[in-house]
Amino acid sequence: MLRVSRQSSGEPEVFYSLQGEGANIGGPSVFLRLATCNLACTWCDTKYTWDWANFDYDQEVVSLESSQIEEKILGFGCSNLVITGGEPLLQQSELVPLVASLKSRGMTFEVETNGTIAPLPELVRDIDQWNVSPKLANSGNPADRREDASALTAFRELPNAYFKFVVNAAGDVEEVCALRDRHNLPNQRIILMPQGHTPEALKLRSGWVSEACVKEGFRFSTRLHILLWGDERGR
Repeated sequence: MLRVSRQSSGEPEVFYSLQGEGANIGGPSVFLRLATCNLACTWCDTKYTWDWANFDYDQEVVSLESSQIEEKILGFGCSNLVITGGEPLLQQSELVPLVASLKSRGMTFEVETNGTIAPLPELVRDIDQWNVSPKLANSGNPADRREDASALTAFRELPNAYFKFVVNAAGDVEEVCALRDRHNLPNQRIILMPQGHTPEALKLRSGWVSEACVKEGFRFSTRLHILLWGDERGR
């Protein structure tokens, strides 16, 4: 069984949209949002997946068999699946058979992860792209929880892993550079993305974030889904 977040309607959060962030921004994709997380970011826009002090677990989470989830995913007729959360790798053992089955049907996969849990070999075999988002101090998580050297090393060794950092202020870029140097992350696979839950907030930060990317040789990403639809669940 996989623990899946619910949409506002109560239906499982399996939906069809455009990839809003990272290296494949703008690509049509099916999204599977899994519940629970091992971090607690202050600016998280999916707190309903893990913040049980403010959200009701039974209302926000549904447990489904892999076969039920597979049927919903295939119903959209799209060949790319983005597995997101929460933190999907908390359920990676349960994900293995779902991914393997969908892989046999020709699907490709991206996984969004916070980079604190190393992936299982079975997922490394089948996942086409890893969107690793290590958290900075601006997330409010303690350093010993948000940064795991062995997990980051495992992802660094994968040529299909990108490292996406959410930045709030100019000082965050210095923190990214320090983390890059500690873990030998390649510049060409580092992405800076401004934090923001509204188009106005993204616009406010995008100028200096893009300039920092030019200076450091990083990639830039906006949050396309926020620009198009705002902070709406299931988008």
